[in-house]
Amino acid sequence: MKILGIGNAIVDVVCKVDDNFITQNDLTKSTMKLIFDENEFKKLLTNLKIEKTVSGGSVANSIVGLSGLGNKVGFIGKVSDDDLGSKYEDGLKKENVEYFYSKKKEELPTGTCLILVTPDSERTMCTFLGTAGKINENDVDVNAVKNSEITFLEGYLWDEGDPKKAFDKAINNANKVAMSLSDQFCVDRHKPHFLDLVKNKLDITFANEQEITSLIDAKSFNEVLNFSKQLGKLIVLTRGENGATAIKGDEIVECGIQKNLKIVDLTGAGDLFAAGFLHGHVNNLSTKESLEKGTEMSSKVIQQIGARL
Repeated sequence: MKILGIGNAIVDVVCKVDDNFITQNDLTKSTMKLIFDENEFKKLLTNLKIEKTVSGGSVANSIVGLSGLGNKVGFIGKVSDDDLGSKYEDGLKKENVEYFYSKKKEELPTGTCLILVTPDSERTMCTFLGTAGKINENDVDVNAVKNSEITFLEGYLWDEGDPKKAFDKAINNANKVAMSLSDQFCVDRHKPHFLDLVKNKLDITFANEQEITSLIDAKSFNEVLNFSKQLGKLIVLTRGENGATAIKGDEIVECGIQKNLKIVDLTGAGDLFAAGFLHGHVNNLSTKESLEKGTEMSSKVIQQIGARL
């Protein structure tokens, strides 16, 4: 297998609402809110018509993107044996992703992200992690990890307690480890841990400019470049309008953005960039070609609604 992803298994439930619904439920348009109370989440869903249900999650989005490019891939993420859990599993299978997890009835239901689409096409998200955030070392299939060229992890998993053991088990058995820092909030919360991972355990680190700057407390991008060069490992950075940069030792490769795009929705831009880059990396493309493939995938997904192509 080329790449195995381990991440939050979240079902995206898409519903169309008007602006009044956003206001009445004290939501901030175009943001994501974590909901910790299952009853609060169910209350939001009441009387809403579900337009679409799609298997989601950051690394899962990347893995599906990699599958679409013809790579043999797999995924580990925790769901419960409920209706949404079955839909999640079926969604991955339809995308030719091997799912290395045997679902069973859990104390918490399958994680869900309620995506509320208003008439102006803006998306407001409410996420209930459910059992997704309870992945532990017993959920990691060691054979799947050992039989993969790269194991790809997401920083979001560090927002819960148990998954740290799952991380360690995966890293200790992996041939090569890639990780996305995921979110500046994650970086700020887990800075010492993430810095240790980047320095000592990861072979490939994906981050945007804000995340890497926060991680090393850099005052400028030159500091980021110096840190990355001294590290000697592959650091792949997305920089918004400044394109993307890959650094390994003294090698610095840059790629510009595609211009004049009709941007509809930025959800999944980083996930699909990582998919494109990893596709190039495992298929022996040059670093420049891998960056270009990542940029191409990212450019496609932001011109549509949703994080899957």
